[in-house]
Amino acid sequence: MTKPDKLKMHSPDLTQENIAKIRELFPNCVTEALDEKTGKLTLKVDFDLLRQELSNELVEGPVERYRLDWPGKRASLLAANAPIAKTLRPCREESVDFDTTQNLFIEGDNLEALKLLQEAYLGKVKMIYIDPPYNTGDDFVYSDNFSERTEEYFRKSTQKDEYGGKLVENLESNGRFHSNWLGMMYSRLKVCASLLRNDGVIFVSISDREVSNLKKIMDDIFGEKNFIGIIEWNSTKSVTNTAIISVNHTHNVVYAKSKDYFVKNRIHFRLPESGEGFDNPDKDPRGPWKADPFQVEGVRPNQQYEIVNPNTGKIYKPNPGCSWKNDYKKFKELLSDNRIVFGASGEAGPQRKRFLFEARDRGRVAKSWWDEVDTTSNATSNLKKFFSEKKLFTNPKPVSLLKKMILLGDHTRNGIILDFFAGSATTAHAVMQLNAEDGGNRRFIMVQLPEPTPEKSEARKAGFETIADIAKERIRRAGKKILEGECHPDWNRDVGFRVLKVDTSNMKDVYYFPDELKQEDLEDLADNVKSNRTAEDLLFQVLIDWGVEPTLPIRRETIQGKEVFFVDENALIACFDTYITEDLVKELARHKPLRVVFRDAGFESDAVRINTAQIFRQLSPETDVKVI
Repeated sequence: MTKPDKLKMHSPDLTQENIAKIRELFPNCVTEALDEKTGKLTLKVDFDLLRQELSNELVEGPVERYRLDWPGKRASLLAANAPIAKTLRPCREESVDFDTTQNLFIEGDNLEALKLLQEAYLGKVKMIYIDPPYNTGDDFVYSDNFSERTEEYFRKSTQKDEYGGKLVENLESNGRFHSNWLGMMYSRLKVCASLLRNDGVIFVSISDREVSNLKKIMDDIFGEKNFIGIIEWNSTKSVTNTAIISVNHTHNVVYAKSKDYFVKNRIHFRLPESGEGFDNPDKDPRGPWKADPFQVEGVRPNQQYEIVNPNTGKIYKPNPGCSWKNDYKKFKELLSDNRIVFGASGEAGPQRKRFLFEARDRGRVAKSWWDEVDTTSNATSNLKKFFSEKKLFTNPKPVSLLKKMILLGDHTRNGIILDFFAGSATTAHAVMQLNAEDGGNRRFIMVQLPEPTPEKSEARKAGFETIADIAKERIRRAGKKILEGECHPDWNRDVGFRVLKVDTSNMKDVYYFPDELKQEDLEDLADNVKSNRTAEDLLFQVLIDWGVEPTLPIRRETIQGKEVFFVDENALIACFDTYITEDLVKELARHKPLRVVFRDAGFESDAVRINTAQIFRQLSPETDVKVI
């Protein structure tokens, strides 16, 4: 009999997955070889042969080509693909409505967080917004600990590190000034791209300093053909008199996962029609309308005809190089349906009525210049109101800006919105506010490093040790205020969030490196779980490892004296207690879960451990059985 398989308990190794994809297309370029260190079979690529497969000329060496390159690019790509032995540990005491909320707040390094979310949210995120460091010369960037080999990167991920050392000041005098920033951004954008749905979009705020480099790396990752545009936000109204040109804008670079989707479904990338400019001067029973031009560019022979104004008798023809919008038959139908007007006075050329109800169905096209939303100064003032007029955060983004982006980027009103440079959590605030206004069911995932607040700052004096602490408290206070106001009757009123913290694995090193076991480590064989980790800690690592969303409802139950977790009822059942009996295994099998997991050292005997797989094959053959 076979015993249950072990979960891997680390993020996916994308390098091996990518090699497997290449093997499908070019099997002659991939071979199996023994890893010199582990002695295990791994897939290896013959890159010289692959280059030849992709060229119609003889490839003898590297050739010049158009691309953005910098010192450390290959290392950042390796870091994006390499697995890590980390986990997300739940923190109930800092959460709001932990058991019922669908929102997440992840505290930790955002590259590590993205890797841990990769399997659970692969192709599920509707919109990503980030406001990363602008590389101004006096801000901070992530100090990523890259390695030359995947195995070394993985090994380092098992070691505890201090988040305070994750950020370094990136001075202009630094010889790798742009390279450090590009490396930080490239690895994170590379990982987050896989999370987007086919109809997903990403917005990135940036200043003049790095906008050209940002666009190049996004072309590299998302594909130049998926570039949608750059929205210029009038972020400040004040003028800097000491500047040569006073900069009043912030760039917002927008890419789609698949621009082709939006070309075919243009109304899925539209802003709601506000109704401004619509009127009903002729008391049309169909409601308010707006007069649109009846001409289009281009000469179409069947749309070249004369139109007579019935009030003045004046004859109108299309302008040179233009045509009427419709052919003559359609024009007569529109005229008889009271959809053609001749200006406000009735003495002008033909125009076509566009009714408000029609406009709202189709939405309105977004413009590239946004100056009707709040400025950074407005956002700072509004945030201070939540914290007794204390300035805890510098230059936050306004809620109105994020609301408009979300309205544009998520036509479904129930998508997952991800922000992995969360800052003061404006994005979470905007998601909750929009849901309260229109009854949407959008969910947010915020990721923020516990970056220490400056010594002697107002934030530190107010008791906020980290930026993440400010963000969590902002969400709590914003949610409470939103619930006190008028809310849409269809809204589920979810202003909660589960706090999960990036940490080292719950498993001891022997779990990952059994070949390195020493005599003094034999006691680790008895139990490969760290002594300071709880059953709920184990559960969340299992969820992440199995690709199950960590926001699903969790129920605890005591069965035969053992603590059992039911995730989304029978999506997953977990029991990490010891002395598990066959009777308990049989009872759990009768629930017919999709997945079940136990602790490898938790069975009453080796016989029970071996028989578990057989019991599930008999009572619940569809269940995937694993151990940790």
